[in-house]
Amino acid sequence: MKLLENKTAIVTGGARGIGEAICLKLALEGCQIVVSDIDLEGANQCAAKVKALGVDAIAVKTDVTQFQDAENLFKTGLDKFNKIDILVNNAGITRDNLIMRMSESEWDSVISVNLKGTYNCIKAGTRMFFKQRAGKIINMASVVGIMGNTGQANYSASKAGVIGLTKSIAKEFGSRNIQVNAVAPGYIETEMTKHLSEAAKETFLTMIPLKKPGLPEDVAAVTLFLSSPMSDYVTGQVINVDGGMVM
Repeated sequence: MKLLENKTAIVTGGARGIGEAICLKLALEGCQIVVSDIDLEGANQCAAKVKALGVDAIAVKTDVTQFQDAENLFKTGLDKFNKIDILVNNAGITRDNLIMRMSESEWDSVISVNLKGTYNCIKAGTRMFFKQRAGKIINMASVVGIMGNTGQANYSASKAGVIGLTKSIAKEFGSRNIQVNAVAPGYIETEMTKHLSEAAKETFLTMIPLKKPGLPEDVAAVTLFLSSPMSDYVTGQVINVDGGMVM
């Protein structure tokens, strides 16, 4: 029997990159997928890839910064699959700039998507998770939420907030048999990191003991562990997927 047979997961930011890799990894273990993204076309394409693996999937256009959208996401998922077992809060953006040049909109947009969006989706699913007294919530943090990074004050603050949110919700939800954890990727090869200069990439590699960037599939593998019964006694944790960058 597959690890996630008869389970259903919502994955936000599921249209591409790490989110898509998570959708496909969970689907390979039998999980039905609600692919959530502000890009509906991309979400539909990911859902089609999931269906090709032999499990059902739907795409839902979601702006995670809007609580009504988060509520609609859960309603749509429940209408289709009758239950949601796993929530992966992966939606995130960057708007990099030095703090002296960073605009208020660059700050607000990153905090709104990365931190408030995670809150919105957890809040929207709370009653459901409490009623079923079971569930897995995995929030996407980042190593820069632990160590900071020049030019990413907004992103670092948002991901540090996700870590604090994860630990707090794990304490609130623990008595209901709901595990809440975070994954903190390091330098992962995605569209988000493609814009980095070669010099910046080399600098990152000097900080990584494994001397190579990670792949979306590396993050997806840890997310699968945290989504599965193998992590039933793991909650409130932040697992770095960074090749040893932060120890």
